[in-house]
Amino acid sequence: MASLLLLLFPLLMALLLPLQAKTHWEDTQVLKQLKNALDPTSIPSGSCLESWDFSLDPCDNLFGHKFTCGFRCDDVVSGVSRVTDLTLDHAGYSASISSVFWNLPFLQSLDFSNNFFYGPIPDSFSNLTRLRSLTLSSNSFSGEVPPSIGSLSALEELYLNGNGFNGSVPASFVGLVSLKRLELQSNGFTGAFPDLGVLKNLYYLDGSDNGFSGVLPAGFPASLVQLSMRNNSFEGMIPSSIGDLGNLQVVDLSHNRFSGSVPAALFEHPSLEQLTLSFNQFSAVETPNSSGGRSSLIAVDLSDNEITGFLPPFLALMPKLSALSLENNNFNGMIPVLYAFKTAKPEPGMSPLVRLLLGGNYLFGPIPEPLRLMKPDSATVTLAGNCLFRCPTFLFFCQGGEQKSSAECRSAGPVIP
Repeated sequence: MASLLLLLFPLLMALLLPLQAKTHWEDTQVLKQLKNALDPTSIPSGSCLESWDFSLDPCDNLFGHKFTCGFRCDDVVSGVSRVTDLTLDHAGYSASISSVFWNLPFLQSLDFSNNFFYGPIPDSFSNLTRLRSLTLSSNSFSGEVPPSIGSLSALEELYLNGNGFNGSVPASFVGLVSLKRLELQSNGFTGAFPDLGVLKNLYYLDGSDNGFSGVLPAGFPASLVQLSMRNNSFEGMIPSSIGDLGNLQVVDLSHNRFSGSVPAALFEHPSLEQLTLSFNQFSAVETPNSSGGRSSLIAVDLSDNEITGFLPPFLALMPKLSALSLENNNFNGMIPVLYAFKTAKPEPGMSPLVRLLLGGNYLFGPIPEPLRLMKPDSATVTLAGNCLFRCPTFLFFCQGGEQKSSAECRSAGPVIP
């Protein structure tokens, strides 16, 4: 009898094992709640969620006929699988997920991007204590971001862009001590932007296309590589402390209300490559002590401001600068010969200006000979809308508009030859 039981034991175990769930029951409940929350008409045939059939065990049947995609499981406890990744396809799912109780303690990545999820972020997201990446971009989420998000100390990437969030960015975001990338652009955030200087790992910050106001915080982490805050309502001066961010490569603060002088520190920064400050209210440009020789800038855009005075000569001495836009300001004086030579005949080791936009100012006098001798396909140069002597529109760099009238030029102050 004993020998018969030994022979039958493997067969009995094989029959009993399917009755024992491989997926932790709490994880299965969350997946069920998620699917039940969806508008059934938003679940297309062939999509990940259309295949979820909870008559079977999710993790045990993952990538099979019934659970084709949408999540990943890992064995974290002997014999029990936990959901560690929840990435939905871009199928047009529609639902409010606030009714789901997000108890997935081993989840590391959640991606619901490019769907039609709406409503607020659930407070229960704070249960996702191992979460490293949260991607909710390009949906219809709304309301204020709950302060509890700031408790996710393992979070490295947070994508909230392209939604309808409003209110202020929670001050609790200073608790996201592992955060490397923060994307808040294209929402309805308002108020002051918080000082995130304590986030020592943050290298990418984009808060563009919102309603942030007040002054730009003086404290940003030294790890920052890209700072984009275009199309907001920031005002005042750019804090000089930005020049101390040694890893910075891209700064875009265009379409705001910044005023005063553009800090000299930005023009002698050792790593800054792209500086975009167009559509503000700057009135002057500070000259760096190094006269631009130490700059790494490749592209500078100061167009559509209120900058007066002569064109800054140091900009033509920047060795890597290849795109310069100063159009639609109040510059006067003559075009420096340095600008002409950097565009047409740069010195060895100097990058040529392949884009030089000076239109819409009050520049006067003759056009420097190196520019006059350039061929149309050699560079993009615009000088239209100035007070230049002999700049007919048949010349490629004078196209785009007539020169200003003598009366308009005299009213602005320059002497017309």
